[in-house]
Amino acid sequence: MHDFSVHAPDQPIDRIRAEVQQRDGSYIMPMNHFHPYYELYYLESGSCRFFLEDRMMDLQEGDLLLIPPRTVHFTRYLFGPCKRYNAFFRGTDLENRIKPFFPEQNVFFVHWQLIQIPVFYRDALVTDFEQMLSEERAPDERSSLLLHFLLQEMLLKMIRVGSILDAVPSDIHTSDQAIVRVAQFMRENYREPLTAKEIAATSGFSPNYLSRKFRQATGMGVHEYLSTLRLKEAALELTETRDSITVIATRCGFSDGNYFKDRFTKYYGCSPRKYRSNARADTEEDED
Repeated sequence: MHDFSVHAPDQPIDRIRAEVQQRDGSYIMPMNHFHPYYELYYLESGSCRFFLEDRMMDLQEGDLLLIPPRTVHFTRYLFGPCKRYNAFFRGTDLENRIKPFFPEQNVFFVHWQLIQIPVFYRDALVTDFEQMLSEERAPDERSSLLLHFLLQEMLLKMIRVGSILDAVPSDIHTSDQAIVRVAQFMRENYREPLTAKEIAATSGFSPNYLSRKFRQATGMGVHEYLSTLRLKEAALELTETRDSITVIATRCGFSDGNYFKDRFTKYYGCSPRKYRSNARADTEEDED
């Protein structure tokens, strides 16, 4: 099976293409690349690290990426074997009559999209890819038209059953929808006195199970992530307001002023008062 991904913007494809590949850590993509056509990247099994423009995501099985033309991307297979399917198509291969079924139809195909396919529908999606591969492997005069219709069908199914992950926090390198929901919940409510039970309820998991799953996905614990959100906001307020350190600590979700100072000093390497003093000194130097 040929690899139709190219590393230069001047190599088009002449029709819809499809491929399937097994990858593991021994495969090293030689460089960032882009191409003048769309790519559907579907991870059937395993997990991998995907770099897309200035974003990094750890894709899980069931994740599907729509990559527009001339979008720089590359992949690292750091977590063991993966099986992925790809479909490549041109803008002219998209039928206008299917576009109204997509959210924000005028821009949906302009930007990359990360879509999570529910477990129940994944076998059907693989079947669609396999049908495209059958036409790829034994083409005849009907193959081009069949590939065209299979592509429209796949895209419509994708948007009907899939969940668009359009707000993955930039510091959460996973597309696991439950973890994304938890991270978003904490980002929106970090000023509140959140309990482990309240946070876990967002995911549908028990607090203990969420703690393990969140650490596996992000590399940090739930409360470590929450504390980091609060500390970063506190640092911002220290530089942008003249409010007291105690007021800022309370406003950012810390109920104990001494605990806040200890955590801040450990995270930033200096006390909140020193951090504010340094920030003001830097500002004065810039003004000079």
